[in-house]
Amino acid sequence: MRWLTLLSTLLASAVPFVHAVSSQAYTWKNVKIGGGGGFIPGIIFNPSQKGLAYARTDIGGAYKLNSDDTWTPLLDFADNARWNYWGVDALATDPVDPTRLYLATGMYTNSWDPNNGQILISTDQGQTFTPSVLPFKVGGNMPGRGMGERLAVDPNSNNILFFGARSGNGLWKSTDHGTTWAKVSSLPDVGTYEADPTDTTGYNNDKQGVAFVTFDSTSGSSGTATPRIFVGVGTNTGSNLFMSNDAGSTWSALPGTNSSWMPHKGVLSPAEHSLYISTSDGSGPYDGTLGALYKYNITSGTMANITPVSGGDLYFGFGGLAVDLQKPGTVMVAALNCWWPDGNAFRSTDGGQTWTRLWDWASYPTMNRFYTYDDSLAPWLGPDVTASGIVTQIGWMMEALAIDPFDSNHWLYGTGATIYGGHDLLKWDTTRNVTIKSLADGIEETAVQALLSPPTGPSLLSGLLDEEGFVHSNLNVAPSSEFATSTSTGITGLDYAGNSPATIVRVGNGDASDGKQIAISPDSGTTWNLDYGSPDGVSGGKVAISADGDIVLWSSSSNGVQVSQYTNAFTTVSTLPAGAAIASDKKVDSIFYAGSGSSFYLSTDGGKTFTATSKLGSSSSVSKVIVNPSVTGDVWVSTDTGLFHSTNNGTTFTAISGVTQAWSISLGAPATTGGYPAVFAIANIGSVGYFRSDDQGSTWVQINDAAHGFGSAGANVISGDPRIYGRVYVGTNGRGIFYGDTAGTTVTSSASASSSSHTTSSSSSSSSSSKTTSSMSTSSSHTTSTVSSTSSSPSTSSTGAAQGAYGQCGGNGWTGATTCVSGYSCVVQNAYYSQCVPS
Repeated sequence: MRWLTLLSTLLASAVPFVHAVSSQAYTWKNVKIGGGGGFIPGIIFNPSQKGLAYARTDIGGAYKLNSDDTWTPLLDFADNARWNYWGVDALATDPVDPTRLYLATGMYTNSWDPNNGQILISTDQGQTFTPSVLPFKVGGNMPGRGMGERLAVDPNSNNILFFGARSGNGLWKSTDHGTTWAKVSSLPDVGTYEADPTDTTGYNNDKQGVAFVTFDSTSGSSGTATPRIFVGVGTNTGSNLFMSNDAGSTWSALPGTNSSWMPHKGVLSPAEHSLYISTSDGSGPYDGTLGALYKYNITSGTMANITPVSGGDLYFGFGGLAVDLQKPGTVMVAALNCWWPDGNAFRSTDGGQTWTRLWDWASYPTMNRFYTYDDSLAPWLGPDVTASGIVTQIGWMMEALAIDPFDSNHWLYGTGATIYGGHDLLKWDTTRNVTIKSLADGIEETAVQALLSPPTGPSLLSGLLDEEGFVHSNLNVAPSSEFATSTSTGITGLDYAGNSPATIVRVGNGDASDGKQIAISPDSGTTWNLDYGSPDGVSGGKVAISADGDIVLWSSSSNGVQVSQYTNAFTTVSTLPAGAAIASDKKVDSIFYAGSGSSFYLSTDGGKTFTATSKLGSSSSVSKVIVNPSVTGDVWVSTDTGLFHSTNNGTTFTAISGVTQAWSISLGAPATTGGYPAVFAIANIGSVGYFRSDDQGSTWVQINDAAHGFGSAGANVISGDPRIYGRVYVGTNGRGIFYGDTAGTTVTSSASASSSSHTTSSSSSSSSSSKTTSSMSTSSSHTTSTVSSTSSSPSTSSTGAAQGAYGQCGGNGWTGATTCVSGYSCVVQNAYYSQCVPS
């Protein structure tokens, strides 16, 4: 209820240029990808309550484990003002009171995130949170984010917490369940390692800070502060392990480790009275070529090197670390970055004296695999086959590893793409054929760059960082495979040909050595062919394909705008600024549109040249250009100062009143047969939110709610479904893809949309008009706002004069010109609208 109250407050304080925008109830679900899709740096079981476990992600928030192995997201309420809640740098579950959960959140410690971090405090296992704002930043997506846990609850006095900060901010302590914090100035080292001191962005040259905090629960008694505490810090030039025997007042260094290798995890084995420490020469999650595993005997005060491999077999550091609390002496550790031929994990049942592993070599290239692989919940995950024919399945970036403290058979580990694990771990010690299964169902962590809902074929195509892209024929079932024939590490742009909607183009984001990044599908994304006219080593940006599918226009900030026809070599478009937002007309093959700064551009020669046709108010940047799929020249543009609409190919624009900033925009199925498409926008209309208009922007309803904030508005993408009225897709930067339908309605496809032949009402509008319309929703009743249109209207000629290029020339009720200027003919678009298009 706290978040609902906050949302109501924001709406009530909206700028009073219009009545408050009404809201409409939507039902939101994730489009299932199923594997997670991103880095899982931490998995923590509560030691006091059976079955209670949490996972943290670097950009997608935190999750709670369910009894059926699925996961429930906990931070979906995070909105544009609280987007950095999705960067979770540490997690602690209270061992005394399992209802308490703490999350250290914040996305970056450099300028990319302007806000300080916070400790999110929950007393109901993540159903609600109260933030305690810190006086410094937290970096859930910074280097070293797999170290930890940096946050810990005192097992003897659970009002006490310690948190290890980044950026040289040191160790902090709370004595009131995380509400207030004070610095522990006595810690000798604050973690000075920088991944790349020459970096000037503040990302790789930020100090790694305190890596982990571990309490020795055996050293105290219930009700008093635990005296013995271990801390590891991100330093590789001296002592980096410290112990306190007086509850953190003083500290001493623990000798016996290689101080050039940084501690990643420190896990207590209470029955052995020992601390296990995994180390690596890199902070992770991508680097690390050497490392060791150590065991500190608390009773004797001795440190032993118990590294599972040596010599030529040791070419990685160590990350994920776990002990079996039911079986003292059982310990597991993961290779942090064993990139080839596969990841690996090691297990000992005698305190590290002897080890077995998930796989070893039979004789190269044959591997003995001591496991069964199951990716049935996310079949796109694998197995992958390397160029040398070796199958990779286990994963990489393995910083999270946990054994259920109540069930020795249950284990989980995190990778750069999913959570793996199983329920037969004890077989490792006998028959060895343990199950490795993808168990990330419910975790959707992808960074979505592009969404496309075409008028025919699958419901949705998606472009993602790291995991390329998918065809989503069934929104509730994980795809079987990623886009095939790819040299990309991610997809940043998608478009379809208006007259041949099964023809799809994509642009990828790859390294300089990754080859060509433009590909075309003739069958709605089922198969793809690389565009051999695209240059090697050029990637990223956005892409548009002409109405007939023969011309590809490609825009990027680093390589400018380029165009190609019939897969010939791309050539530079010198008349458009680099990074311009682009779109193709969906009816006329030769027409493309673009926006940059405050200028709108038109091309009538297939994208070879562009001419600036009009201004977009006082805008300084354009986010998106979209086109009515049924009407040539009916264009929408979102900018940093608002939303603009043209019905004459950009000759003039109407500024949509009340919209002060707009990011991603899209058109969807109309509310009524033959009506104008619904307009969807991520925008600021009194407040930042997600909106739909059924009357070309005259009135709006807000469709997101207090439980669905979708994170950073400017980083997200939106796509209306052209076949189902009201349905919309939201792609987030960290929580995957959501799809929403109007609540309480039965979803049916629009016949006109299915045949890709929308009809539209007249798109001309009156200058300075004000009107109130009723909702076109088929579900809940609500009052729409009154919005005044104060900018210039599209130019129309009086009866008898020839209409200009792309202007209206007919339709029911039309009293203007019915003939066109030379070179253009009046073509009927629908019963309400005819348009002057090139003859």
